[in-house]
Amino acid sequence: MTYGLIVLPFAAVTVVAVLLTLRRPHFGRRMAASGVAAAVLVVLTAVFDNLMIAADLFSYPPELISGARIGLAPIEDFAYAVCAAFLVPAVFTLLPGPRVSPAEERS
Repeated sequence: MTYGLIVLPFAAVTVVAVLLTLRRPHFGRRMAASGVAAAVLVVLTAVFDNLMIAADLFSYPPELISGARIGLAPIEDFAYAVCAAFLVPAVFTLLPGPRVSPAEERS
C-alpha cells in the first residue's frame, strides 16, 4: 500500500465532517481559520519533516510515494496536517454543546 492510499480514508472523513457542518453557524469563518491553520501547519511540516529526513531519522521508500516532494518530504506527508486543520474544528462543531439546566437559564 502506498502512502497516498493510506491518506485517502483520512481525507474522506475530513470532507464528510466538513460537509456536515456546512449549515452550521460561522461556516465561512471556520473555513477561513482552518485555511490559515492549514497553511501554518504545512510550513511547519515542511521545515521539520525536511530537518528530520535530512538528519536520517526516517525515510520514505521511493516505490511507496508519488515522487512529488517539497524539499525531501513527500507531498503525501502534508495531507495529514491539512486534514487536521479542517477535521478538528468540524468535529468540534458537530459535538453537542454543553447542557444548561433550567436553573442556570434563569440566572
